Amino acid sequence: MTRDRKPWVGDQVHDEDTGREAIITDVRRKEGYILRPLHGGVEWTSTTPERLTITVPLEERDSL
Repeated sequence: MTRDRKPWVGDQVHDEDTGREAIITDVRRKEGYILRPLHGGVEWTSTTPERLTITVPLEERDSL
């Protein structure tokens, strides 16, 4: 997996602040990273991208 790059839209990530897995659905300059939980629920925003760890990059998700 490619973990040495910055997380971006489409990547599956682990949010260290919430302890949850999510897909990044949007990146907004002022608001931060918009995250959608893997198994339903309410989206949330992360303003600390350095606390997001890529677990499955978009490139790998597309091939599933």
